[in-house]
Amino acid sequence: MKPLFAICLASLILLSCESYPGQEAAFSSYKHELIHIANNKKQVPVEGGFFKPFFEVDENELEAVRSFLIDETPVTNAEYLEFVKANPQWRKSNVPRIYADDSYLKNWINDTVFAQGVLPDAPVTNISWFAARAYAQSVGKRLPTIEEWEYAARADESTPDATSKPEFTQFILKSYQNKSTNNREVGEEGPNYWGIYDMYGLVWEWTENFNEIMITGESRNDNSKSENLFCAGAAISTQDLTNYAAFIRYAMRGSLKANYCVNNLGFRCAKDLK
Repeated sequence: MKPLFAICLASLILLSCESYPGQEAAFSSYKHELIHIANNKKQVPVEGGFFKPFFEVDENELEAVRSFLIDETPVTNAEYLEFVKANPQWRKSNVPRIYADDSYLKNWINDTVFAQGVLPDAPVTNISWFAARAYAQSVGKRLPTIEEWEYAARADESTPDATSKPEFTQFILKSYQNKSTNNREVGEEGPNYWGIYDMYGLVWEWTENFNEIMITGESRNDNSKSENLFCAGAAISTQDLTNYAAFIRYAMRGSLKANYCVNNLGFRCAKDLK
């Protein structure tokens, strides 16, 4: 089942990897209206280093990650509510569909009221990349890059890199099987080595360059990395469950466009460590 599933995921990426047209330009034309808001959410430092990325041309290639700060938990409904109160252009009744599809904040009754049963301290979901990025800028932060997220997510509770531990991989895969976890309060489970909560088992999370891996080489005629991207689909999952878990994440990211809002997709913020 694993090889077949991986091939299907690779096909999903091939069908869905088109970059959102002009997403950077579209965001720039809207973000100037942002009102900055106070935010006391705790961030924790992650010491930089090197790690082996999931997709690489050279099997010995290592990715360098600089030290950075990252929110210890995902952004919550209550925190996002403060943002839309200060920035009415990002309320569900006002935001243009180019920046967020029809599912934007669908579990809120209206612009400033949650549906019954939605917890204020649960992660905010049904948020587009545009909206997540706007929130991050309004609090003086940014979204983490794929590389930063993947680097920090390698840690278990006791070590900065637990990817060689079979029990850690099994934990990740089991967390991906859990359903309807997005309406739990953040921080209920213990933190990882860096002090970060909820990297797995609560919600998927936006990254700044979520679709960057899908645009490889200087042109679409440069297949040097694309061959590794998609031909790996069948091979990755036959033996290596660590790569299989990573492939699920990349397949999820590859299926997204910047205005998509998904019920189990949230975000957290990052910041350069000076």
